[in-house]
Amino acid sequence: MEQGARLLEEGNSMKLLIVDDHDIVRKGLLVSLGIEKCFQKIEEASNIEEGMKALRLFRPDITLLDINLANKENGLELIVKARKEDILSKFVILTSSSRKGDFIRAKELQVEGYILKDSSVEDILYGLKCIIRGKKFYDSGIEAETQANDSNPLQESLTDREYEVLVELGKGFTNTQIAEKLFISENTVKKHISSLLSKLGMTHRTEAALFATRQMRRKDDLK
Repeated sequence: MEQGARLLEEGNSMKLLIVDDHDIVRKGLLVSLGIEKCFQKIEEASNIEEGMKALRLFRPDITLLDINLANKENGLELIVKARKEDILSKFVILTSSSRKGDFIRAKELQVEGYILKDSSVEDILYGLKCIIRGKKFYDSGIEAETQANDSNPLQESLTDREYEVLVELGKGFTNTQIAEKLFISENTVKKHISSLLSKLGMTHRTEAALFATRQMRRKDDLK
């Protein structure tokens, strides 16, 4: 049985971390979720740095995380950093972004939930309780839309040139080789890589190359 389910059965409650750059959103969630018995304590953070500090010290059972943070930070990077430090927490995306690229990347990171901010408090709470019991909870609206438009959802999240660069990264080409093949400068290649890394919630070129390779093998997205 999942740890979360045992906690609920035993009458205990869990620790929740909210990471969102909008103060009014954090405070609203604190008030709305704070009255629920399933949450023993709720902490908050507004960016990735604060989020990592809270993850290390607070050790939340669940982390409710926005994707679009201030200063163009991608909240998905927090998950990557946390897992590199072997920090155990169930990550749940709560975002206004319905972009298929964000949803696909979140699923690649195996998040436990993806909930849109226009959901009611009751729906958010329902999703969290499902996750506490060991299930995954993905917003039915965005999941249905993604499945209905599955022809090439990754391509829609990037510009045409970023997509082309990602394809070549997946083939193992160097920046110089990519520049020669696409008839652009090596500096332009670097700029495109930096941009697509940000959009995909990644920090290193190698991550993008491995991601592209997986996509070519499993989804044919990069043909």
